[in-house]
Amino acid sequence: MSQTAPRNRPQTPATEPSADTPKTFGRGVDPGARGRTTIADGVVEKIAGMAARDVVGVHAMGGGLARTFGVVRDRVPGGGKSVARGVKAEVGEVQTALDLEIVVDYGVSIADVARAVRENVITAVERMTGLEVVEVNIAVSDVKLPDEEEESPEPRLQ
Repeated sequence: MSQTAPRNRPQTPATEPSADTPKTFGRGVDPGARGRTTIADGVVEKIAGMAARDVVGVHAMGGGLARTFGVVRDRVPGGGKSVARGVKAEVGEVQTALDLEIVVDYGVSIADVARAVRENVITAVERMTGLEVVEVNIAVSDVKLPDEEEESPEPRLQ
């Protein structure tokens, strides 16, 4: 009488799969490849805005008019702070391009701040979204002088 392997026993490969081999499930398709992920422009703008604000030497985001409207919006109940103020993103399927408008503190090297903002934004956006950042354009719209007061409109109600 000859011995045979049970019929329902799974076949094991001759070699074990390496850590680099993608895992397959079900019909042999990686679950991560089932479907499509889209990322809105606003999501990338918020990520970039937060990353830019983290850089020492960046006083504010946006130009004068945008900052003025932002201060008013911040005071309105439910208005909240706009993290994406001063950031514009164009998002494609696998790439994104960003335009940032910043205000720097007086005395800092604008070139160094711009370089640091660019690096921080690229790192954050690529890490969080998986998109390739093809360019980050930075416009420095103002310099915050030490003796300047913050732009804050007079409250209408007393």
